[in-house]
Amino acid sequence: MTDLTTLLEVSGPLAALGGGAAYTRAKYPAAYWSTIGLPISTTRLLSSYGSVMEACGLTVAPSRLRVLAVKATTRREVRPVPPRRGIIRPTTTGLRIRLRLAPGQEPADVAASAERLRHAWGVHAVYVTTLKPGVVELRLVGYDVLRRVRMPRKLPSGLLKVPVALREDATPFVRDYRTVPHQLTLGATLSGKSMYLRHLVAGLARQPVALVGIDCKRGVELSPFAARLSALATDPDQAADLLPALIDEMETRYDLIKARQGIAPNTPDEEITSDIWGLPERERPVPIVLFVDEVAELFLVATRKDEDRRDEMVTQLIRLAQLGRAAGIYLEVCGQRFGAELGKGATMLRAQLTGRVCHRVNDEASAKMALGDIAPEAVGAACAIAPERPGLAVAGDTSGGWSRIRTPYLSLGDAAEICRDSAHLVPDLPALKRFQPYAPVRPAATPGANVQPRTATN
Repeated sequence: MTDLTTLLEVSGPLAALGGGAAYTRAKYPAAYWSTIGLPISTTRLLSSYGSVMEACGLTVAPSRLRVLAVKATTRREVRPVPPRRGIIRPTTTGLRIRLRLAPGQEPADVAASAERLRHAWGVHAVYVTTLKPGVVELRLVGYDVLRRVRMPRKLPSGLLKVPVALREDATPFVRDYRTVPHQLTLGATLSGKSMYLRHLVAGLARQPVALVGIDCKRGVELSPFAARLSALATDPDQAADLLPALIDEMETRYDLIKARQGIAPNTPDEEITSDIWGLPERERPVPIVLFVDEVAELFLVATRKDEDRRDEMVTQLIRLAQLGRAAGIYLEVCGQRFGAELGKGATMLRAQLTGRVCHRVNDEASAKMALGDIAPEAVGAACAIAPERPGLAVAGDTSGGWSRIRTPYLSLGDAAEICRDSAHLVPDLPALKRFQPYAPVRPAATPGANVQPRTATN
């Protein structure tokens, strides 16, 4: 009876502790990892590193010098040598560890064993990154960071760089227009595409860039950001007028670049440029980012007249995608679906869009159109996105790499408030002046009510 009482006294607190740990792991995975998961996984890694590497086939035969040294100093068996392990660096989401590969090994060997390492060390995922020849970094993620997105505290910053989402390896996904000038973003209704677009607009609103929008849903997606937009078209007719104005602006910028190239023969080579970024800062035009929401609306036709207008607009979009980068004009093309059946020019336009982001779509053809030509294996991952996870997407580029990302929540009101607070950054672009949307005046009592009203354009 005494033993039973003692057992109950001991098992009660242990059961409560185990239940608390399980609850914390389910509801607060970050806290669970920092307090429980991190020590356990570190202990597993340190105690089983050699045996796990051997089981994964990541060991090599020891050198002759090592064999002679072992035999001379001890009688133990000479075992294969695993990659040399660096210092374990804990993070808020997992662990980082560097490995120096043995001669004859390559990073692909380690990447092929990532799933085995994940199970052996009890973590959510393992990702392999090549740092330099012969050195790779293992990024161990302790829990599903995409279930409840929390962006890192330190984020990359710079002109035309927007940290817009979180990757599945717990690193930020940065939309860098200087590196990837044009992008195609697809997503069905309630897939999170609009949230992704909000983050882009809100991130760029604080930077000295011009924002231009084409929103053929009567402006319901982009009109809340009118205070920060330099131009907005809300139907195909207005888009047919706006796109030629952007073409004219692009050609004017090319004339400026050509004039710079045609200066005196004694001009230093570093002052000769082929894009606006080589111009002196005082002469450099402001970058322009064009957001096209519901791009399929620009392709749809009902009459012969509409078909001629469609062909002209698509041709202008293709010209902007082909030539706009050097003139500082960047495209963000969004839609619910995108396919060759949209008509002439659809495939050609897609070929110019380097970046690809595919949220949940309603048909496999759209996923193939977004990712099939750059990363065929990513198509299955895009088609497997569940409706219960809005904001989850597959991001890739023409380099062939891809990863899962998820955008954190940002309300429409907060994004619109950022745009209103940044209204003073709207640049003066005479070519787009007549397309500026109407922005209501702030109430006098609201802080920062120095935003001047704009005249309506229609």
